[in-house]
Amino acid sequence: MPAPPHGGEVTIRPYLVGAVLALVLTAIPFGLVAARPLRPIQIFIVIGATAIIQVVVHLRYFLHLDLKPSSQNKLIALCFGAVVLLILVGGTLWIMFNLNYRLM
Repeated sequence: MPAPPHGGEVTIRPYLVGAVLALVLTAIPFGLVAARPLRPIQIFIVIGATAIIQVVVHLRYFLHLDLKPSSQNKLIALCFGAVVLLILVGGTLWIMFNLNYRLM
């Protein structure tokens, strides 16, 4: 097997850790919705929290983004993309709810 371009050793451990964490963070909301041990608002809060944690897990273990200077440019570009996506989705929802309110 050829050496990786960055000169380091190839290891699958971070991918396995990330996959296990992603599976656990996916199973928690599914289990909560199926069993309904909490009130709906509490379930929504847990789903939102696990979603945010899962985004961090994906950024760290699969995209290998951290706080090193070499990753900061990638992280800034990713944050810009997230802000644009948030503006597009938020604006679309705002328009749709506004139209729904005006037509009812």
